[in-house]
Amino acid sequence: MSSASTAHHRKSWPSAPPGFYEVEAAGLRWLAEAQPLGGARVVEVRDVAPDHIDLARLHPARPTPEAAEALGRALAVTHGMGAPAFGSPPPSWTGDSWIGRQPQRNDPTPTWGLFYAEQRVRPFVRRAVDRGHLDPDGARIVDRVCDRLAAGDFDDDRPPARVHGDLWSGNVLFTRDGAVLIDPAAHGGHGLTDLAMLALFGCPGLDLIGAAYEQVAGLTPGWRALIELHQLHPLATHASSHGPAYAAQLVDAARAFV
Repeated sequence: MSSASTAHHRKSWPSAPPGFYEVEAAGLRWLAEAQPLGGARVVEVRDVAPDHIDLARLHPARPTPEAAEALGRALAVTHGMGAPAFGSPPPSWTGDSWIGRQPQRNDPTPTWGLFYAEQRVRPFVRRAVDRGHLDPDGARIVDRVCDRLAAGDFDDDRPPARVHGDLWSGNVLFTRDGAVLIDPAAHGGHGLTDLAMLALFGCPGLDLIGAAYEQVAGLTPGWRALIELHQLHPLATHASSHGPAYAAQLVDAARAFV
């Protein structure tokens, strides 16, 4: 029996900004294109409208080591499906997207570092400063890392990956049929960003996920040393929305790459 029954689950936010649910649906469908090739399973979109999205209902089950390993392999396949450019939104969508309820840009960019610095880190750092969650001295440390990112210091030869974009543990549901991904902020990015978010907020079988991913994706040795760099985006978003505790963690992570 499939873990997605004929019933559905409706997510509704009557005051959702235009496109909020449509871009989520577009991201889920884009990620789902990898499923027939062994990519990560994503929840099925049943219906979408400006004020809601209907998703196939999932039945949670206990995580297993086998499910964690399968997720790592499948995530590498999904990433390997690629994207037109770093920052590219799902192909049926134009304009901004959201991470949680915070907007973020999706402008195609030639290099990962430039995209990541200017569209994923700096905008949230500015919001955190404006809201009094991050002091100017801390912001300057993160900005120095962003300067290095934009200059290409951390770019590699990996092409744009088709990433989930908000892959914290709450967006990975383990079911009787394995792990299923929900609530994406899908775009063309770097595959390590998804792994970094899983590591930041914890996920059952994290080491198994990483090892299986490394084998399928062909990561070069030392990739784990870059995880904190790829955590700057989620830490900056949380510094903006949740306060100084995340801002301090953001600055600590940035110091390793100044």
